[in-house]
Amino acid sequence: MKKLILAFLLAAAPVLGMAAGGNVQLDDANIDLTDKESLQRGAKLFMNYCLSCHSAKYQRYNRMARDLDMTEDEVKQNLMFTTDKIGDTMNIAMDPEDAAAWFGAAPPDLSVITRARGVDWVYTYLRGFEPDESRPFGVNNKVFPDVGMPHVLWKLQKDQAVEKFDSDMRDLTAFMAYVGEPIAVERKRIGTYVLIFIAIFFVLSYLLKKEYWKDVPKH
Repeated sequence: MKKLILAFLLAAAPVLGMAAGGNVQLDDANIDLTDKESLQRGAKLFMNYCLSCHSAKYQRYNRMARDLDMTEDEVKQNLMFTTDKIGDTMNIAMDPEDAAAWFGAAPPDLSVITRARGVDWVYTYLRGFEPDESRPFGVNNKVFPDVGMPHVLWKLQKDQAVEKFDSDMRDLTAFMAYVGEPIAVERKRIGTYVLIFIAIFFVLSYLLKKEYWKDVPKH
């Protein structure tokens, strides 16, 4: 029975991956949330290419500075374009009604996009734009057909080698994953200690049980 279940899961994995991406095989994002330099590069890309239209309203600049080993002055000078208050959240100045008129729908907040879609989906989406003259902005996306978003990364993609662009999109995806759960690395670290504690507690409980019950007559 176990072999049948395992075989089913292995067979279904590619299908599930394509279903999440609209019949497109998703690429492995392979992000590392412990790589602070990658997250810093991703933050720079997010502020320069995403924050003009997309907010990240559940993330604060000072929290980002602390988590990514940056000083508040570095963040103020290089990554803050919509506010001068380090304690503010990452909001945009664009009016939602104007955005809906320009793009057909207001651009969504990206605070939890990687939790909603998955990091592989986001990574593949960012690299999935292709020319399509039938669309208003002249591009479409293989992961999200008929999306209303223009290809804001086109110049970055045009001016770089494929490997460098893919690396940049991995950094950007990693930053969005961090924004979606800033405590993820700490949660996993604490979880390891919790599992160790449970294992030790189980052993001690078992030994204590044996000690209590050793003199109880067996029937």
